[in-house]
Amino acid sequence: MLTDPISDFLTRIRNANRAGHRVVNIPASNLKKEMTKILFDQGYILSYKFEEDSVQGNIKIALKYDRLTKEPVIKKLQRISKPGLRRYVSTEELPRVLNGLGIAIVSTSHGVMTSKQAKLENVGGEVLCYVY
Repeated sequence: MLTDPISDFLTRIRNANRAGHRVVNIPASNLKKEMTKILFDQGYILSYKFEEDSVQGNIKIALKYDRLTKEPVIKKLQRISKPGLRRYVSTEELPRVLNGLGIAIVSTSHGVMTSKQAKLENVGGEVLCYVY
């Protein structure tokens, strides 16, 4: 039984990146789907597909690599808010990752979004992870 599905989501992507896989399958949830959409919109993954073949469904993610160096686009995925220690921030405390080069994914009352979007909408929330 998984106690932290978000950490599992990030770990599966991280492991597939390090192993050089092109595609990774992840069990689906609504939060994971929203995080996947953000990763695609920000250019960290090549494409994604939601498969509703079972009760839970799957997310199939095509990972993105640099054409010249064959290095993965995602350098680091870091879980911030954990089940044992939740990390909530106000609008003024929203993080900037690598001075604006990375993104922070935040779960707010207006949905899951990047910290930049949350700052524009003037909402705080739970900082889920950093991606760069």
